[in-house]
Amino acid sequence: MLTATKTKIAPGRLLVNNQWVDSPKRFDTINPATGEVLTQVAEASIEDVDRAVSAARHAFEDRSGPWRKMSASERGRLIWKLSDLVEKNIDELAELETLDNGKPIFESRYVDMPMVADVLRYYAGLATKIHGETVNTLESAFTYTLREPVGVVGLIVPWNFPLLLASWKLGPALACGNTIVFKPAEQTPLTALRFGELAIEAGLPAGVLNIVTGGASTGRAIVQHPGIDKIAFTGSTAVGKEIMRSAADTLKRVTLELGGKSPNIVFADSDLDGAIKGAINGIFYGKGEVCNAGSRLFVEEKVRDEFTDKLVARAKKMQPADPLDPKTRMGAIVSQEQMQTVLGYIDAGKKEGAKLIAGGNRVSLDGSKGFFIEPTIFGDVKNDMKIAQEEIFGPVLSVLSFDDVEQVVEQANRNPYGLAAAVWTKDVKKAHQVSRLLKAGTVWINTYGLMDAALPFGGYKASGFGRELGAHAIEHYTEVKTVWMNMV
Repeated sequence: MLTATKTKIAPGRLLVNNQWVDSPKRFDTINPATGEVLTQVAEASIEDVDRAVSAARHAFEDRSGPWRKMSASERGRLIWKLSDLVEKNIDELAELETLDNGKPIFESRYVDMPMVADVLRYYAGLATKIHGETVNTLESAFTYTLREPVGVVGLIVPWNFPLLLASWKLGPALACGNTIVFKPAEQTPLTALRFGELAIEAGLPAGVLNIVTGGASTGRAIVQHPGIDKIAFTGSTAVGKEIMRSAADTLKRVTLELGGKSPNIVFADSDLDGAIKGAINGIFYGKGEVCNAGSRLFVEEKVRDEFTDKLVARAKKMQPADPLDPKTRMGAIVSQEQMQTVLGYIDAGKKEGAKLIAGGNRVSLDGSKGFFIEPTIFGDVKNDMKIAQEEIFGPVLSVLSFDDVEQVVEQANRNPYGLAAAVWTKDVKKAHQVSRLLKAGTVWINTYGLMDAALPFGGYKASGFGRELGAHAIEHYTEVKTVWMNMV
């Protein structure tokens, strides 16, 4: 039976200038495990977005206000307090994330939420390390640079890691002294709204963090608003392109973390059992709704059959189950729409001649109307097939084979995306050689999916541009000002 939740979820409202306000229009947010409505949430109109931007602009520009007068050290302490509150409320946040997204509570509680706190703490510490430089130019001049906040930043976050990916943007934006208009995905707004309550409790001044919930029209209003100076977006490549086109009208700065079709390369000389675990984790963690999912598995021909047999046996043991059960490792697809998209790709794989060797079906748990799909694996996949070229964003793995390094590198790079990749081998020289040749923003060697707040993350090619996490993110949330002083 599906676990009953004790969490009482109030209707969601907008956060503008530290006030919770309603909007005439509302939308449902659905529990993917049951198909039932969790609550209704306010849908921000163009006017609501305008009020949020005005609040953020005032908080940023008011030189006598608390945000502009706050030192970097004080900002750091405030962000640290916010991370403490995330930890204090970690069980509630994890349950909200699982109820809204369908991911296993194990992932929400022990992976996502701890990293939210860790990311905030990293940027709390970095707040006092953002500085300019003195530069030797003419003997008659004193010249230096300043790093100043960009201004009002629009954050648009997807539904696969709702609060975690928000923290990747919130942390550096706040540390640098910006103010924020934040739109969570319409499918998963609940943790963002609870985070807004924690931000007020932490003492974030009015107007610094504004949260506007809604769908595509709300996001469009943020991108088009002339009062917003930068957009930080994570989501699909198609929407990323639309944002770039629209942002050109107001010359906004834009960073985009987009889709992926990451190659996971297994050489015959690797630890095969370790590589199998890595392949399973690489594609089925997060139900495959992960931008850096290892959805293209390249296995060296001489071990392909052995590797694939063990891989399929392991996948068949990993069946969808109640997301609130701590033992569950495969949850529900985030929405009915996404489930149908994934099932459509499975049908396309069959039609193109790929061999379905595991899964492929929708699953019903206890007769519920939840959105569950079996872990799915295709063999005999060709690199030009639709399922090998397009991002599916679901628990679907394509297995391809190769004979040598040159061939696998060429195939791995023959794809529009370039977000991540992995290499499995005991040959250290080969591991580094292949890593350098792969067109990807992150390459894992003999592991898959590890992340750290201190390491930058982002993509090549159609996977976007800009880097999140680490000190590199500061580049995108600051302007560099040059100052000349004549000393003659």
